[in-house]
Amino acid sequence: MSRVALITAGSNGVGAAIAKTLALEANMSVVINFHSNSERAEALVRHLDETAAGNNIGGMSSKPRFAAIQADMGKQEEISRLVDETVALMGSLDVVVSNAGWTRITNFANLEEADEESWNRCFNMNVKSHFFLFKRCKQYLDESCGAFIATASVAGVLPSGSSLDWGLQFSEDKLSAVREKNALKRFATAEDVAQQVKCLASSQSMTGTNIVIDAGFSL
Repeated sequence: MSRVALITAGSNGVGAAIAKTLALEANMSVVINFHSNSERAEALVRHLDETAAGNNIGGMSSKPRFAAIQADMGKQEEISRLVDETVALMGSLDVVVSNAGWTRITNFANLEEADEESWNRCFNMNVKSHFFLFKRCKQYLDESCGAFIATASVAGVLPSGSSLDWGLQFSEDKLSAVREKNALKRFATAEDVAQQVKCLASSQSMTGTNIVIDAGFSL
């Protein structure tokens, strides 16, 4: 029986890279959470199904290997429903990757732009959502000796710009300038994060660890 992983905000970007890595390299059953784009989530589920079948990954089971479940990670009741539906569908829960977050491009040195609505949404999605998800899934992770892994912006370590996906919207000149400042002269990728998540999900001795994956940006 394969281990079961739940990945929030898992249909695109870092979340999708993690889903592919855990499913196809770690042989896990994966539940992909999405907020609104059901077509993208279902397309990823089909890709995982087809790729796993082509590579003879997994075995016979009455339960699905991969699934997508809609839930708004900004609402506590939706988080609880997501965990309940995941366990009901898959039968267990071994790895939870809390990947949902929210940001907007702004001049964070300008306090006038820090309006209450944006601040509340940022705190709700980037702090409270992780806590409420952990609180709801803890009993299942205790039963399976599982892992809870949260992703977050490197801005939590060094105040900086926005997310990886948003950062790619900048001009090539600006991207090149930032790349040259990084110690490794490259950008961290979604696949880099996914490989680290795979390591954490399989480790029997790592816990309470903060890992920075930024190609040396914060040094």
